Amino acid sequence: MSEHQPDEGRPGVRGGDSSEQLDLLPAPERARAAARSAARSDKRTTPGGRGRAAGRRPTEPADELPVARVLVDVPLAHLDRAFDYLVPAAMADAAVPGSRVKVRFAGQDVDGFVLARAATSEHGGRLAPLRRSVSAEPVLSAEVAELSARVASRYAGTRSDVLRLAVPPRHATVEKEAASPPAEADEPDRLRTAAAAGWAAYPEGGSFLTALGSGGAPRAVWSAAPGEDWPARLAEVAAATYASGRGALLCVPDHRDVARLDAALSALLGDGHHVALTADLGPAARYRAFLQASRGERRIVIGTRAASFAPVHDLGLVAVWDDGDDLYAEPRAPYPHTREVLLLRAEGQGCAALVGGFARTVEAEYLLRTGWARELGGDRAHVRDRSPRIAITGASDRELERDPFARAARLPHTAMEAIRVGLQEQRSPVLVQTPRQGYATALACERCRAPARCPACAGPLALPAAHRPPTCRWCGTEQPAWVCAECGGRGLRAPVRGEARTGEELGRAFPGVTVRTSAADRVLDTVGEGASIVVATPGAEPVAAGGYACVVLLDTWLPLSRPDLRTEEESLRRWLNAAALARPGPAGGRVVAVGDSTHPALQALLRWDPAGFARREMAERMEAHLPPASRMAVLSGPEPAVDEAVQALELPAGAEVLGPAPVTDQPRRAADATAPDEPDVRMVIRVPRAAGLDLARTLTRMRGVRDAKKLAPVRVQLDPHGLG
Repeated sequence: MSEHQPDEGRPGVRGGDSSEQLDLLPAPERARAAARSAARSDKRTTPGGRGRAAGRRPTEPADELPVARVLVDVPLAHLDRAFDYLVPAAMADAAVPGSRVKVRFAGQDVDGFVLARAATSEHGGRLAPLRRSVSAEPVLSAEVAELSARVASRYAGTRSDVLRLAVPPRHATVEKEAASPPAEADEPDRLRTAAAAGWAAYPEGGSFLTALGSGGAPRAVWSAAPGEDWPARLAEVAAATYASGRGALLCVPDHRDVARLDAALSALLGDGHHVALTADLGPAARYRAFLQASRGERRIVIGTRAASFAPVHDLGLVAVWDDGDDLYAEPRAPYPHTREVLLLRAEGQGCAALVGGFARTVEAEYLLRTGWARELGGDRAHVRDRSPRIAITGASDRELERDPFARAARLPHTAMEAIRVGLQEQRSPVLVQTPRQGYATALACERCRAPARCPACAGPLALPAAHRPPTCRWCGTEQPAWVCAECGGRGLRAPVRGEARTGEELGRAFPGVTVRTSAADRVLDTVGEGASIVVATPGAEPVAAGGYACVVLLDTWLPLSRPDLRTEEESLRRWLNAAALARPGPAGGRVVAVGDSTHPALQALLRWDPAGFARREMAERMEAHLPPASRMAVLSGPEPAVDEAVQALELPAGAEVLGPAPVTDQPRRAADATAPDEPDVRMVIRVPRAAGLDLARTLTRMRGVRDAKKLAPVRVQLDPHGLG
């Protein structure tokens, strides 16, 4: 129910009908607040909420629909609702639904969005008028406003937090630019034909495209074949939707993927039919792209997670590529995941949905298991034809006879031979994936193998470069004369080596060959066709023209040793994405993985079977009552606050409370004199999936009570992407 603005002296008390908030206060204070609210409601007639002087005329309301329902930008859970304000006659044309306004709220001017205009208000007293119309541009569409409410409800957040992610900051200069006419699809039949040709290798691809072209809303989980030109396939499904007169929204992990998809759409549709929307565009460019979508000038939007809330007109398709990438997990409250936002849009707006990737997440498998989506993949014969030859070192007795250290060496003979063949015989680029960046990211005593620790703070030592002494990763202190505290040894070894050290070793092994590195701070987009070695970290692999002759996956034990719920799933995803850059087997493409050949994730890579691995992982999650078979909430903060918050929850049937457990690095906290005495803790609440909405509601109520009483904040995160 829409209500009036809150009492200026206390944000938790509302003017007018405020029984729900007054109930949160003790009885004496509740009585005083009710009396104060009733007294002020008669005085508040001006935008500032002050009593008007005798003889001064009140604000003239608009002739039509004089009430604006405003969602104020206040991130307090107990104030997450619309409030009624009077629309002055001077703002009648500007304060349209979706526009930005300034209102008086809790004694100060705050931003807000007009959700709707109405003829009357349910509030019985006088309404405070809008302070100012910031802009007449309707930047918040009704569909996105509804989506923000659904996302906030699912993640136990507030709509104001969601709208900060959905609507970029205003850029007045860009807003004044003249709008261009809406683009329309050229030659719809040609687009449908091109799309059908590209998806012919997938048995269900034809029916999926036919449904899109006829205005239907099919839902599919797409397992892309090895080496698939996925930007072209996504461009084709967007074109098929566009040919039906509807819009499309495509999300990819990072700006390099956006550039590839942008090129594919331009090649298929030409310029002027789509727009790219990413957070790193800059204020002006991002707002310009947003307005082009909001005004209907462009009906195809591509981008990173920043684009998932884009106001696409006549939305017909939402698609997400490589949905297991952790870049899709929003680090700001309420921490929504791009895949879930897009699936909520598909549900709410009745449009088609496509979840694709070389790997398959457990969440995507759950969509198939429940019948929400159908499978879209190639047959085994097609996969075998497109797949490179994949081998795991030390997998056979014959290989062990030839190289007894095949299972122990970091770069065994099989991997070195595959690199040599790719460079010298095929004269093509070779990719080496290593899971760590830097030079030597961890050091140990050469004599006793004990981890090398800093004598000042007990932090781990690392070697930043070949010419630098060992340096502490915590305090940054250099230790040129380090001595092992266990055995007194002075020698150091590097059990974990980064991409810089790996590139240095390969440069010595293959003199005269160009060695390039690609990591977080210096990512390569592409490499040429000539013989070269590319050493890259996961996610930073450049695309090679014509594909790589060989892909070597080093240190596979390292990602598999992470203590996280998604360890095996994430490891396989990274390996498949790298292996997909290799040439097909008939063209000489090879993939060599250095690791334990019996591990299920490496076996799934060997068979190129992401679907089977996802089904196995799904079965294990269901047996252990883990997401997505259940819903999970993580509450973190100071231990007294977390305990108090959990005790106040009305948990649904079947709920389990796990914890508390520390969430900080205890040795580092102990060494840091500025750290608080008591580290933060976390508690995990797990419920059956059917009770997920009930859990979200009780968490929202708990947050509202704590906000109203101004208690210590507790961080609430539902269905976190990772749980270590």
